[in-house]
Parts: sequence; C-alpha cells; structure tokens
Amino acid sequence: MSTPFEETLNPLVHEPAPLRNKIMNSLRKAIETGALEPGTHLVEKDLCEKLNVSRTSLREALRQLQAEGVLTDHNNRGLTVVTVTRTDADNIYRIRGVLEPLIVEQFIENAPDEEIEALKKQSERLKKAYLEGNAEEIVATKREFYDRICTGARNPIAFDLLKKLTLLTSPLRRSSVVRPERRNQSIQEIDAIVAGIAARDKAAAKAAAEAHVANAAVSAFRVAYTS
Repeated sequence: MSTPFEETLNPLVHEPAPLRNKIMNSLRKAIETGALEPGTHLVEKDLCEKLNVSRTSLREALRQLQAEGVLTDHNNRGLTVVTVTRTDADNIYRIRGVLEPLIVEQFIENAPDEEIEALKKQSERLKKAYLEGNAEEIVATKREFYDRICTGARNPIAFDLLKKLTLLTSPLRRSSVVRPERRNQSIQEIDAIVAGIAARDKAAAKAAAEAHVANAAVSAFRVAYTS
C-alpha cells in the first residue's frame, strides 16, 4: 500500500536544459540588439526554422522568458516582446541605482586583488568599445564588465536580475550609448567606479556607480522622450 508521500511522486520529465538555455540566450541577444523589437509577435514555426530547434524545446524557452517578464501574451493571441512604458523604465533605472552600487560594494568586500586586476583589464575593453561607438559592442562588453563584478561580488542573483532589467530597456540603451556625449561621460564614470574599487573605497565606488546609473537614465530618457 502506498503512502500519501509516495502518491505525490510522479516520474520527472527531463527538460533539455542546455538547448533551452541556448535558445533563451539567442532570443535575449536578438532582443538586446534590436533584431526583435518591442511589440514583435513571435511565430513559433518561423523561430523553429531559424534556430533549427524543435517546437518542444522552443516552447520551454519561450515559457521561461515569459515567466521572466521579457515576453508577454496579450489576450491569448501569442507571445510578443514586452514593450516597456516610461513608468516601467523609470522604475528599472531606479532599481538599478540601488542594485549596481550594492554589487560594487560586495565586489570590494569579496574579490581578491587578482580579480580587481582582471576588472581593470575588462574596463579597458569597455572603454575601447565606448570609443569605437558601436552600440552592440558597447552593450555586450558592458554585460561582460558587470558579469565580472557580480562574479567577484559572489552574487549571481544580482546578475540575473541586472540582465533582466537591462534587457527590458534595450531599445533605450541602444539609442543612448552611441551618443558621443554619453560615451565620453560613461568612460569617465567607468574610470571612477574602477578607481574606487581598486582603492577598496566603498563610499567612492558606490557613489560612482549611482552616478553612472543616474546619468544613463537621463541620457536614455532624453533620446526617447524629448522631441
């Protein structure tokens, strides 16, 4: 006779997680680079053909992205890329204004000297991307920069959240980061963040991170909402 506990156990369905993750990463990159703009309706058949994946694997990835708030289903008409309102964007930048200084502080607390040296090298690659002015390269290199900070901070949860927040505001970021004045400003801000980290000066590093996000918001809103 089975126990109540045993009756709750069912065979597990082994999801193709590695493939699902590859599909999710491909779709995230398409959203990040603008290949999939906000409001774009996703057609499963087309995506399966382009990605050369099964519908089952694709649906697993789409469900996860929907759960993360990156995709939405309006009136059961199929999934579309989420369109972020100005209010949503303002909230995202305000959250980033708290989150990024936090991970910078945790990086200082937890990262050994060799990780600080690696961050310095990564910051040089980021500044080079800013100087060259290619939006896709800037965004990708910026992601790697914060990946290194979150890794050193020992805070993968923060990085997952940061990736989602920045992905949702991808259109704003792409338009903003290529502005010459914003690129020059960003280089100075990255230098200030790294200098604070290198000195293990939490107050200076956090202030630099806060300023970086605040100025990013100003620049993004100026491009998007000023005629």
